[in-house]
Amino acid sequence: MDHLAAAAAQFSPQGQVLDIREYGNGNVHDTFLVIPEPAGEPRFILQRLNTRVFRRPELLMGNLRTFTEHARRRLQQAPLNPGRRWEVLGALTAPDGRDFFIDPAGSFWRALSFIDAAETFDLIKDTGHAWEVGYALGMFHNLLSDLPPARLADTLPGFHITPGYLAHYDAVLAESGAPPSPEASYALRFVAARRTWAPVLEDARVQGRLSLRAIHGDPKVNNVMLDADTGQAVSMVDLDTIKPGLVHYDLGDCLRSGCNPLGEETEEWERVRFEPDLCQAILSGYLSLARTFLTENDYAYLYDAVRLIAFELGLRFFTDYLSGNVYFKAGHPEHNLARALVQFRLTASIESQAMAIAAIINELR
Repeated sequence: MDHLAAAAAQFSPQGQVLDIREYGNGNVHDTFLVIPEPAGEPRFILQRLNTRVFRRPELLMGNLRTFTEHARRRLQQAPLNPGRRWEVLGALTAPDGRDFFIDPAGSFWRALSFIDAAETFDLIKDTGHAWEVGYALGMFHNLLSDLPPARLADTLPGFHITPGYLAHYDAVLAESGAPPSPEASYALRFVAARRTWAPVLEDARVQGRLSLRAIHGDPKVNNVMLDADTGQAVSMVDLDTIKPGLVHYDLGDCLRSGCNPLGEETEEWERVRFEPDLCQAILSGYLSLARTFLTENDYAYLYDAVRLIAFELGLRFFTDYLSGNVYFKAGHPEHNLARALVQFRLTASIESQAMAIAAIINELR
């Protein structure tokens, strides 16, 4: 890759690099693990940012600086319990004092600290893992609970605003027409039956019942790092979507991804089920830290968050299928329809267990 070695050298302490290798399986940025010279220098993550998705990468870096400084200060003021660790990702600085590098071709590069002896998983293994995932999100929200959201740039306007996704869906459907398959017909009926409920969180925000806070924006299970020895959560990564939002967006997304043991890519969408035991474990871990900042209104809308974010992602997948698969990467023409059906089945499972989920929330609060 052009300028890869030069970009890595910018962030290496002595400007020399022993090895560079591709790292992770992200589908937005190009990501590498860099091993500097001389031996013993800390490894770091190097990324070439996708500026087609994030058109103003300087805003991402500004949010990252704000997050890092605030979270590290909070940890200094209130240290963790003995036996636990928590790592806050930070950006490295180039010799010119900037935390990014623009190569001669115009590509935007950055380097991030590397978290040693930690790993991630795509699916939750058991209730202990689920508790740690909830703890991680609770820790993240707790560290930023006193950060004014106005200090963060909105790097993805409209993100998680369900009425906006619904309006886009209507426009795409009007242009493309309804596809003829039974699965697509099911999806059309599913969306139509939930139209009037889709603004539930945004209506609550407009009415002053819910307030904007600093959120992660993408707290999927595989963005939680666990200590390789203890299995305890040690960090949350993939911080490009940090922005002002409702904590309900984060909690709904975390539960959506964590409580479906078959995962987003399963081909057996009719077997998808929302598992209340995992929900209870995630919420228990989350509320072990979040009780200090959640309000009565926040609790009142927790079930709506669980239900809405699964529906919203299904709506986005289905819209992209109708559009010809222009946003989400697709392995075949029906891929995003299949993904939509998984999320819609998950939503239906959540709805069928509404009383049980509400009981879990009431018990834990």
